[in-house]
Amino acid sequence: MTDTRALDPEVLPVGLDGYLVRFALTPEPAAMTAARRFATRIEEATPEGVVEIAAALVSVMVRFEPSVDRAALQTHLKGIADEIVSGPLDLPAPTRRWTVPVAFGGEEGPQLAQAAKAAGLTETQAVDEICAADLRVLTIGFAPGQPYIGLMPEHWNLPRMSELNPSVPAGALVVAVRQFVLFGAESATGWQQVGRAAFRTFVPERAEPMPLRGGDAIRFARASADEIARLSEDNDRMGGAQLEVLR
Repeated sequence: MTDTRALDPEVLPVGLDGYLVRFALTPEPAAMTAARRFATRIEEATPEGVVEIAAALVSVMVRFEPSVDRAALQTHLKGIADEIVSGPLDLPAPTRRWTVPVAFGGEEGPQLAQAAKAAGLTETQAVDEICAADLRVLTIGFAPGQPYIGLMPEHWNLPRMSELNPSVPAGALVVAVRQFVLFGAESATGWQQVGRAAFRTFVPERAEPMPLRGGDAIRFARASADEIARLSEDNDRMGGAQLEVLR
């Protein structure tokens, strides 16, 4: 259960055709849970006239047609948000689960030892915890298809590094603040690289360019560096990732 006592959701205007439903100003676990639950609720029962729902970590943007009664929609959204934060609550049950092979440590995860030590674990314990965790795609953002995945236990609340790592490769699995990011392309980052996958979160020419969705369950499966190299040769760039439809 997530404690929501400190949450006070706001419904704020965004331009002429949108509202931002915001649960907090900082990425607190309760606010992330509430935002994910709110997004799932209105995706499953979309209010009439709503044309876009875009979830972030602690907020959800809702865009609507010009003909919509703005005041009525605002009241409706606020009512749903208030109902959700009256919790306690858990993340909504996932409809899909991905299993993604990852090579941890070594050249594929050069900062695994550093991250494990900061979490009070050995490297083996850290990988065991990562692979045993029931994680969720909390939101997609920063780059096309790029997932923010969490949440790990509190001892994984690692700060961002004081200096940027100038470049991690496509497929890098990085960790900070109890979350993982799986990079779809080479990038700079302030998070620590603990592993690497052959799965690509964004491939424009693929039938479904961005296969992950907010709310998807994620399991990481331990793989060897040689296996990741072999999976990287797949034309569809799915890298051995397996999808299970749960309901």
